[in-house]
Amino acid sequence: MLSYSRRFLAAAALAVLTLPVAACTSDKPAPSASGAPSGAPAGSAGPADKGTGEQSKFFVQADYDAQMAMRKAQPTGPSDKPWEQSIDPQLIDTAKYKKAGPFHLCFSNAAVDNPWRQVGWKTMQAEVAQHKEITKFTALDAEGKDDKQISDIAELTGKGCDALIVSPNTTATLTPAVSGACPKVPVIVFDRGVQTDCPVTFIKPIGGYAFGAAAAEFLVDKVPAGGKILALRILPGVDVLETRWSAAKVAFDKSDLQVVGVEFTDGDAAKTKSVVSDYIQRYGKLDGVWMDAGATAVAAVEAFEDAGQPVPPINGEDQQDFLKKWSDAKLTAIAPTYPTYQWRTPVIAALKILKGEQVPKVWNLPQPAITQENLATYLKPGMPPLHYALCGCEDLPGYPEKWGGTS
Repeated sequence: MLSYSRRFLAAAALAVLTLPVAACTSDKPAPSASGAPSGAPAGSAGPADKGTGEQSKFFVQADYDAQMAMRKAQPTGPSDKPWEQSIDPQLIDTAKYKKAGPFHLCFSNAAVDNPWRQVGWKTMQAEVAQHKEITKFTALDAEGKDDKQISDIAELTGKGCDALIVSPNTTATLTPAVSGACPKVPVIVFDRGVQTDCPVTFIKPIGGYAFGAAAAEFLVDKVPAGGKILALRILPGVDVLETRWSAAKVAFDKSDLQVVGVEFTDGDAAKTKSVVSDYIQRYGKLDGVWMDAGATAVAAVEAFEDAGQPVPPINGEDQQDFLKKWSDAKLTAIAPTYPTYQWRTPVIAALKILKGEQVPKVWNLPQPAITQENLATYLKPGMPPLHYALCGCEDLPGYPEKWGGTS
């Protein structure tokens, strides 16, 4: 995801609802006892430490194990529509919500304060336009503010909505508002979780552990034993990012690689480039770069180019600027994803619920990684640099122009 603002990042959550496994909140924890941010190198990390520091307090073994298993699972659903697929779905009955159309669908959105959310919002609107039975669509933007979203949800529950979609700004703070809405209207939560199982369904990709593991395992495979790895993170204390790093730490600690630094960049391209340049000067070279999000991956690549050094194995994300750089510079790279196509799924879920059809209680969407083998499939000529390849929007009316592209 690109251009994380501090407000957005502090809100981001992939926590599973309090269903089969423990949920994480998106509210920041206190610093560790050492004073170091959770996940950063600490002074007493133990004999097994490979430069990765102590494990994050967000790490939950059961969640990690579940996500590692889901990475290998075959999703059910249409092969050409991953936004309709589900991994290990536990279907629930929704007959009590069945009603005749047409329908008034409502959406409480956390924000559209970064390109990932902007791409998703365009995709959701286009999905709504596909369904003639949705005759009214009311959406309120919380602008990244908890108090506004709490007010928005209260307002929407009084507007005669047939179903309410919520992308929570933060997990713990928004839980009471969602809990209050559930008795009044069927609620669909997606993208970020809440600490209640009252929503009819919770929609999410596999999760942060899967992202972090994919990137770290790639480096373990591509970098020779003893290689020096720089880990770049955005902010401490954000659950989706902490779980990405937690999974990477597990992989690195089992490997023969040396993590020479774990640095926070605030998602800033200039700071990212400066950090990478400093480490190149300090160590002479780096053998790999791991990132908990790909927004500034191009800046990291440019630091090696400016130093006149080959770019080592690196991970980014499914932004077009990184995919193009990867292709043009023939990088050794991988791009784990947090698919933007998930913005289509809540609309589809809402209609299923209102028609009394079964839906998964936790709707786990596939979370593919972009590799050298499929890079050409996701590199979209004519799309803007900040477009996300896994938008799932190519079959929607108005593509590519509505997403800033050209035919």
